[in-house]
Amino acid sequence: MAERKCTQGGQETVLRCEGLCKCYGGLVQANDQVDFELRRGEVHAFLGENGAGKSTLMKMLYGMEQPDSGRIFVHGREQAFRSPADAIAQGIGMVHQELMLIPRLTVMENIILGNEIKTKTGRLRKKEAAQQIQELSQAYGLEADPEALVEKLSIGQRQRVEILKLLYRKADILIFDEPTALLTPQESDALFDVLRRLKDMGKSVLFITHKLREVYQIADRMTVIRGGRIVGVTTPQETDVSGLTRMMVGKTVSRDRRPPHPIGEEPVLAVEGLTVLERNGTRSVDGVSFNLRPGEVLGVAGIEGNGQTQLAQALIGLRKASGSIRLQGRELTGYSPKQIRKLGVGSIPDDRQGMGLILSMRIYENLILNRYEQKPFAKNALLEDWEGVREYAREQIRLFSIAAANESVYVRTLSGGNQQKIVAARELTEARRLLIAAQPTRGVDVASADAIQNLILEAATKGCAVLLISSDLDELIKISDRIMVMFRGQVMGFVEGDAATREGLGRMMLGETAEETPRLQ
Repeated sequence: MAERKCTQGGQETVLRCEGLCKCYGGLVQANDQVDFELRRGEVHAFLGENGAGKSTLMKMLYGMEQPDSGRIFVHGREQAFRSPADAIAQGIGMVHQELMLIPRLTVMENIILGNEIKTKTGRLRKKEAAQQIQELSQAYGLEADPEALVEKLSIGQRQRVEILKLLYRKADILIFDEPTALLTPQESDALFDVLRRLKDMGKSVLFITHKLREVYQIADRMTVIRGGRIVGVTTPQETDVSGLTRMMVGKTVSRDRRPPHPIGEEPVLAVEGLTVLERNGTRSVDGVSFNLRPGEVLGVAGIEGNGQTQLAQALIGLRKASGSIRLQGRELTGYSPKQIRKLGVGSIPDDRQGMGLILSMRIYENLILNRYEQKPFAKNALLEDWEGVREYAREQIRLFSIAAANESVYVRTLSGGNQQKIVAARELTEARRLLIAAQPTRGVDVASADAIQNLILEAATKGCAVLLISSDLDELIKISDRIMVMFRGQVMGFVEGDAATREGLGRMMLGETAEETPRLQ
């Protein structure tokens, strides 16, 4: 293999690609002549719309996909990765948005899995492995107990285990895909401290995010990709948020809070003492009570796994629950999801692949999953107007900027962000009494997130009551009238939207009461 070392501004280039191209099915040009370089000891943010080609590029750099053409150089030597194992062997590691850990194993077992230290007789040398993990943990500021069960750890702690796993495999180039999607502001700050430590110790970091605030906290340089091509490389000092947004999507996106608007008096949704029991007897939702009025957006904040998902599922009939759920006075406890939907309740689930889509079906089929037996597509509950369905789908693809060759593309082939747009398009184009939106903009680019938020607000303006569950505190603060904070299945308190701060909400998400957070009164 050819060896070509180079430096940029006195820094060694540790990773470089030249003319990388990747096309799927002869229709979608995911990457088109991509030239890119990563320097030693830098945090480099990678930005772009959904479908712009970020994930495909990272998959090629990590050996999960192979380029159709182009070249990849690591430390000056050309490489041809056929699998992630090839990339790991060259010091490249990746922390995925969906963490790749086995919950029932210990921290140490997860870290050494597939890379175990053994004696000549084949026995694991656990003490030696634990010692190495402790040393790495101390060196990089990653607190971790090697004997702790992963299922007992918070999301932030699990993420640290993923980083330790890469360091244990001697990675010096680390790729992070939306690493703060599930973290509180405090956990995000702690992660950034770790990234700075990695940088100071000569590691190089590629950081994919849709949260522009983070770019200005952590990145040395930013590369923007649009339509599979690199459109610019800049720094936080050279480009402000508005300029960076224009590079990404071609326009400026509003970051203003929702303006004052009318909210009805009588609640659309009244929840009293709602409790959801898990199979092991624990309460994932524990005595939750709240009202939601017409035109109101009630945000729900909480670290992932504190009952938000179970709450949403109970409200739409997917979970058995005790307590009371009333929709405009009608008791819904015991109703089926179909019965609840017919009463004008829409739902954007947080698990888009498992609950929101049928991946083996096409775009146009997924867009009418809740309307296939209704007019104008059906007559006497029989779907007849397929051409009308296709035309409707083409219009939704245009309105929601879904990156797909046409409406017949299988949903499983789309990026996560574009899959999310399909769910949002289906649920936000019908009139509703109540919308339960869980993580509606997760994994979605800044322009599309703004469009989805505006459609949620438009529905509220027409009198729809909206329960917005989101791990994005900026989103909650931007469009919520009130914010309800959950911790371990209980309500910690309510905060008026215009009084909420990221820091205050973050503290409540960690278990502090509203009374302990005076700024939020």
